[in-house]
Amino acid sequence: MTSTSENQQAMLRQVLGLPVIVAALGYFVDIYDLVLFSIVRVPSLKGIGLAGQELIDQGVFLLNMQMAGMLLGGILWGVLGDRKGRLKIMFGSIFIYSLANLANATVHSIEAYALLRFLAGVGLAGELGAGITLVSEVLHRSVRGYGTMIVATVGVSGAILANFVAKQFDWRTAFVIGGILGLMLLVLRLSVAESGMFKGMESREVSKGNFLALFTSRDRFGRFLHSILIGLPSWFVVGVLITFSPEFARVLNVQGAVSAGNAVMYCYLGLVGGDLASGVLSQVMRSRKKVVLMFLLITVAAVAVYFSAEGVSAGAFYGICCLLGFGIGYWAIFVTVAAEQFGTNLRATVATSVPNFVRGMTIPITMLFQVARKSLGLETGAIVVGVLTLAIALFSLSRLQETFHKDLDYFEEFI
Repeated sequence: MTSTSENQQAMLRQVLGLPVIVAALGYFVDIYDLVLFSIVRVPSLKGIGLAGQELIDQGVFLLNMQMAGMLLGGILWGVLGDRKGRLKIMFGSIFIYSLANLANATVHSIEAYALLRFLAGVGLAGELGAGITLVSEVLHRSVRGYGTMIVATVGVSGAILANFVAKQFDWRTAFVIGGILGLMLLVLRLSVAESGMFKGMESREVSKGNFLALFTSRDRFGRFLHSILIGLPSWFVVGVLITFSPEFARVLNVQGAVSAGNAVMYCYLGLVGGDLASGVLSQVMRSRKKVVLMFLLITVAAVAVYFSAEGVSAGAFYGICCLLGFGIGYWAIFVTVAAEQFGTNLRATVATSVPNFVRGMTIPITMLFQVARKSLGLETGAIVVGVLTLAIALFSLSRLQETFHKDLDYFEEFI
């Protein structure tokens, strides 16, 4: 009995250890910056002289520039993570996006804004994948789901802070605060030790961080592709339904003013609850796939409710945004599934690139939305895009293996 109790206490100390706390705080600052643009889109674009339809068109352009940076950064940081270490990319990525945040506060043209959102995207790309990889490798398999749950739950709370700061301060000041938070976090990073699995791999003659190897095997490519596609609904919800919630609210005749900032805050409040619930359920049910399926079905229901909200009050509309956030609250489990699909010599590459490929998919999603809304209307166009992303995600989930009990201490073998 004593031995069991001691083991449980040791597991608890692991879950609440410094690597988990630092990864969670890193993701917190990451999310703060990631959603800040969605919150300050309108005031910042007005601040540099834009108006009318440009607020949507240039807003989509800047969002896509940010996501393009994340797509490139996901590959760059992932490869470096498997070759140079998980901690080094956590340090480098937060340094770059902190400086980019500070520089965002100085923009006066759309060109400068676009360049800095791209650079911020490159920096933001490394944080989550490196954190999830590190936490997955330092925790015992029986509790690593709790560790990644803490990272995601604390992390998505950054959106709530972003909304609060954006309401209290000018949009330029909000970017400065994000940059300062990131630089402060770098000091805490210095106290975290590298993953033992990575250290054990350093002296081995094995190919590390070979991104192209993901495309040279049908099996590896399938695992990689389907790991990406199960996350598509998350960025349909955030990139379309939440980012452009004021426009949808007008079409749906929502009673009362709806702001993107409040929509983001309520969505991420739901995400906090969803990440917490999905993490606990994956441990209780001892399954990643069943939980992802459950939350995809919740998202289907939430999207249906969103487009049925004709004439509701602004408060009810924000409640639906919260439900949408809860539905896509399988984000931590989704990244954990990706990390658990691959060996140590490709794990950071996959865990870092997969969420950023999903974020990068915001580009074709929003482009398709732009085309669909012009021919079908705002509401119908969004429904078509939403149905497509959800159907793809459900199919891809069926193609992935269950990884809850998987031992992660192994290498991918390349021929």
